[in-house]
Amino acid sequence: MAIKTLGVVGSGQMGNGIAQVAASSGLEVKMVDVNQDLLDRGMAAIDRSLERLVSKGNMAEDDAKLAKSSIEASIGLEKLADCDLVVEAIPEIPELKFSTFSDLDSICKEATILASNTSSISIDEIASHTSRPERVIGMHFMNPVPVMKLVEIINGKDTSQEVSNAVISVAKSMGKTPLSCRDSPGFVSNRILMPMINEAILALQENVAEPEAIDGIMKLGMNHPIGPLALADLIGLDTVLHIMKVLREGLGDDKYTPAPLLIEMVQDGLIGRKSGKGFYAY
Repeated sequence: MAIKTLGVVGSGQMGNGIAQVAASSGLEVKMVDVNQDLLDRGMAAIDRSLERLVSKGNMAEDDAKLAKSSIEASIGLEKLADCDLVVEAIPEIPELKFSTFSDLDSICKEATILASNTSSISIDEIASHTSRPERVIGMHFMNPVPVMKLVEIINGKDTSQEVSNAVISVAKSMGKTPLSCRDSPGFVSNRILMPMINEAILALQENVAEPEAIDGIMKLGMNHPIGPLALADLIGLDTVLHIMKVLREGLGDDKYTPAPLLIEMVQDGLIGRKSGKGFYAY
């Protein structure tokens, strides 16, 4: 199952990163969004990222130009009709994901593989909104996409082995390391990561230590490149809260109950880097 053309739904931080690495690997890329302003911002982010790679000697200038020329930015899902693989990278709003996949199912050719970059929403539930559940899969890239090596491949109960193999192959061609799991709340990455972040928030809430100490202990003592509170700010506290709720509801265990401080901060709009303030000021 050869994948030559890749569609990306969404031109935000994750979408433009996926488009960049796909184009850099030689794929023809079609990136779509709902308006031109979002697309312009996405392409500008790709420009900056490619320029950094060239300036650091990690990419030849001609290769950067070729990658950019391989990305077609357009408005509307209809532009993805002939893609071999479509990766959805839109906000973590279940109903928005479901309607998008339903639309893609009716627009895309029968052979198209439909993948979601979701960090927590059930692949089986997403697939149920299509007529091709065997061709629906999770392709969870890590942030920032051009830097992080992992792609978490999530197989739904109906995902065919052929589709899984094809997605693993294309992830490898992008220079990524694909590791597979079955559909389950939070998959592997967030089932382990989010409770750790939540526990760090509880430690802060209970005045066990200040944010700098909590993060410093985890960085120096556990060899983590970034502390859990700083990581929460990077991810977005609203996203952390959403995933904790998915874990709590999906696994039915009180140990996944979100920290009251997390809930309070999200309600107050203190959601991290994207708001300018979370556990730290930016």
